Amino acid sequence: MRPWHVFLLAVKELWSLARDPVLLGLIVFAFTISIHAATRALPETLNRASIAIVDEDISPLSGRIVAAFRPPYFATPRFVTIDEMDSRLDAGLDTFALDIPPDFQRDVLAGRMPAVQLNVDATRTSQAFNGSGYVREIVAREVAEFLVPYWGKAVAPVDLAMRVRFNPELNRSWFGAIMELIDHVTMLAIILTGAAVIRERERGTIEHLLVMPVTPLEVMTAKIASMGLVVLVTTAMSLVIVVQGLLNVQVSGSRGLFLAGTALHLFATTSLGMFLGMVSRSMPQFGLAMILFLHPLQMLSGSMTPRESMPEWIRTIMLVAPNTHYVALAQGVLFRGAGLATVWPQFLALGAIGGILFGITLARFRKTMGTFG
Repeated sequence: MRPWHVFLLAVKELWSLARDPVLLGLIVFAFTISIHAATRALPETLNRASIAIVDEDISPLSGRIVAAFRPPYFATPRFVTIDEMDSRLDAGLDTFALDIPPDFQRDVLAGRMPAVQLNVDATRTSQAFNGSGYVREIVAREVAEFLVPYWGKAVAPVDLAMRVRFNPELNRSWFGAIMELIDHVTMLAIILTGAAVIRERERGTIEHLLVMPVTPLEVMTAKIASMGLVVLVTTAMSLVIVVQGLLNVQVSGSRGLFLAGTALHLFATTSLGMFLGMVSRSMPQFGLAMILFLHPLQMLSGSMTPRESMPEWIRTIMLVAPNTHYVALAQGVLFRGAGLATVWPQFLALGAIGGILFGITLARFRKTMGTFG
């Protein structure tokens, strides 16, 4: 393999990409607006959820509970009757409807542990899941504080001291920004290299390569290196400007170590993207192949759901996917400040997977170029 030929072919690929406004726009959108929008669209706390209250007790305790529901977590509560409660839920006017039964305060003081009914509109999935816990906690806290003058302060048998590591404020946007960045690295690596192969075929320039003094290894290396370099540079800029700068996400570990792992991951995913580009006959077919490969890679890699919660056979199969090791590496370095001594198994796995994918793709590419000859 002659480095000068690889360099010239890589420059050709970069010029070809520069003349494609759609792909350029996708790169800019994915590493800026998409990361920011996805982070802001997933708030870590409940925000102004609508709640209706049926107060059948009208006591100091029920008034205390009603007053506890206030912005920014809940909108100002609306008092309704029992007949109105169901109709408002059916109409989608309220997400929560709390029914405080008659004689609630008297039963609490008597130690009878009365039940408070909470009706939830589960079609609003995010608010329903988070808000139910908020409502239970607020009611339990207000009842406990109300009973202090009557029963005295209860002493808990165990004092739980909770210390949150790596994300002290439990800010969900920190996690969302990093995971969105990781997913876009994989997506664009596959799209750019696959599109480069299909573009050569559609424009007929792949025949020109056959009469040039270049080998399939040089052509493939140039495509992978150029597209990988584009994604690597934009990843570094997005991490510094968007994630750390605009979103103010705290990165604990070495950015250089993360980018080194990203380069190995790109070695594997660009090879996969080039393979998909060769087996696809057109860009629409390549898009369908992307759906088949990309979504399982992202969903089962641990970026959306912890791998510990997946079945054992899925965890075993996903060890052959580069995303699995890249997500573990990125989380360890960026969230926990891990060093090379901790994440070297992920580096080794990415290198091995990348080498295997590169070899398979090279064999396929040689066969593909042979069919054009």
